[in-house]
Amino acid sequence: MKRLIAIELQKIWKNRASKILTISYFVILSFIALIASIKFEIGNFKLHLADMGIFNFPYIWHFNTYIAAILKFFLAIVIVSMMANEYSYGTLKQNLIDGMSKKEFIQSKFLTVVLFAAASTVFIFIMSLLLGLSFSSYNEFTIVFSDLEYLLAYFVKLVGFFSFCLFLGIFVKRSAFAIGFLFVWNIIEGIAKGFLTFKIFPKSETASTIMQFFPLEAMSNLIVEPFTRLSAIKNIQTAIGDNDVKDYSVHFSAILIVLLWTMIFMFLSFKLLKKRDL
Repeated sequence: MKRLIAIELQKIWKNRASKILTISYFVILSFIALIASIKFEIGNFKLHLADMGIFNFPYIWHFNTYIAAILKFFLAIVIVSMMANEYSYGTLKQNLIDGMSKKEFIQSKFLTVVLFAAASTVFIFIMSLLLGLSFSSYNEFTIVFSDLEYLLAYFVKLVGFFSFCLFLGIFVKRSAFAIGFLFVWNIIEGIAKGFLTFKIFPKSETASTIMQFFPLEAMSNLIVEPFTRLSAIKNIQTAIGDNDVKDYSVHFSAILIVLLWTMIFMFLSFKLLKKRDL
């Protein structure tokens, strides 16, 4: 296992573009901390985002994982490029000649995906803990370490998404086309969601029930938007008569669906590589 990970990390680190994107990803993640310094002053109106409670425990786990998940496309490019470079530079064929089996090759890629997701999750945990201890109004142990299921959801979301990207990299062979296909699939799911919601099953939860099994929608359902949880937003909703109660929790069923898609993507990746003449 260590040998397989070492081989993949060496490939990534020796590729300048992948190295820059990986470093940039973690640097940009750290920029979440800069939100604390954002202040708006328009006449008598003053707004300091940190004072709105976005860094309060346990809300910070929800907020930071949601924001960080948006930035996953940086590492998605690395994952897709990692696979595309195998074909472009002939390293895939060379690895197989050197004795690596196709199963070990797929395992090495999946281990890299898990490593990236784990590193990102640990990074978010440490950064959120530091920000929370600095700005949160609640520092009791039980409150600080509640809602940590958002970190689990974040990890599963990244593993699922990167596995999808890995499959596309193997399927398409070219990073630009693979990324393009990813955006096209996102549009397809959006159209399907709109069609089911407004045409087939209006005023019904059936559309959401069906859409939860689509890969990108399933990943999106792991961590729902956190903004309407803020007391300031809730007060505005109450004032305008919107009293709908939204479910912000992480559901085991959503995690299970994404894990199932992860297994499907890795299985298809292996089958595709196994059948393909290299």
